[in-house]
Amino acid sequence: MESAADEEQPLLLDHRHLPPDERATRSTAATDANTYESPSRKHVAAKPAGGWKAPMAMVLVELFQTGLVLLSKVVMGHGMFVFALVTYRSAIGAAFLFPFALICERDKWREMMSWRVSRWIIFNGIIGYAAPINLYYNGLRDTTSSYAIVFLNMIPLITFILSLAFKMERLKFATVAGSLKIVGVLASVGGAMAINLYKGNELHLWRSILQYHKNELTEVASNHVRGTILLVISIFAYACWYLIQTEVNKVYSYKYSSSMATCLVGGFVTAFVGVVVRRDGDAWKLGWNLKLLTVVYSGALATAGKYSLDSWVVAKQGPAYPPMFTPLSVVFTVVLGSILLGDSITVGRFNTSSGK
Repeated sequence: MESAADEEQPLLLDHRHLPPDERATRSTAATDANTYESPSRKHVAAKPAGGWKAPMAMVLVELFQTGLVLLSKVVMGHGMFVFALVTYRSAIGAAFLFPFALICERDKWREMMSWRVSRWIIFNGIIGYAAPINLYYNGLRDTTSSYAIVFLNMIPLITFILSLAFKMERLKFATVAGSLKIVGVLASVGGAMAINLYKGNELHLWRSILQYHKNELTEVASNHVRGTILLVISIFAYACWYLIQTEVNKVYSYKYSSSMATCLVGGFVTAFVGVVVRRDGDAWKLGWNLKLLTVVYSGALATAGKYSLDSWVVAKQGPAYPPMFTPLSVVFTVVLGSILLGDSITVGRFNTSSGK
């Protein structure tokens, strides 16, 4: 009795003696059979980019942003020069990113020297980094932290509109991701309007940790009109960063090196403008105090950490995804602002009247 292998062997030998046309047909069929991908396999490959890491990264970014706003408000209330704060922040952010860029992306630095890449990084450092940060800091100095943080809720709407205008995003109502983006935009804008209209009695649950900030709050928040104008311009520039970063990722997809270069460009531009505006050496001095802590925190977490995570998420999910998490910063600011700075929490009802 012959085995199955013995029975199949003559067939294999006969295949070699087939006519050329039939032999080519059978080879093509075998190739198609080998490359066939089952529906279940395709389903596995269609998992959302980033998984749970993308939303967790955005939650961390909003926590970093909240701490930055609160600390910056305190030190600026004590007279810290805004351009000095941004310059030192940029330098420390670049210093923290340098080891990661050196270890992970050292062999890719030569690509960054090309004009095709460097022009986008320079543009990103000026328009997407230096402009929004300096404008936002100056607007924060003229207002309050709880007021300034509300404007960040408008970034998702502006980013989404600009993404549609430049054809970087498409309205996909039928998909889960598209529906979530639209809901996120509406929730962000609705939250911003609700906070502006929400009036009520002040509720003080605990004593603030930084007691001295409360005494200087009125003096710092002295020009709401100018501060509001600066905040509005800053959020447009912030929205532009997400679109510019998308283009940067296309020409140079190495987040550590591109973020480090962006910090250096933005810091250099800020330092140049700061020296022109104020040449007093005392404005650039730092001591072993809260100002130094703010600079280190803003450089390490709110710059190096934030921009690296944002760049990674933009590459995975698109420019309209990260701004959807900005409403979290409002919640974090209200709670932490009450604990650290003694900011009041209001309870009551919506008030749409312009009277009392």
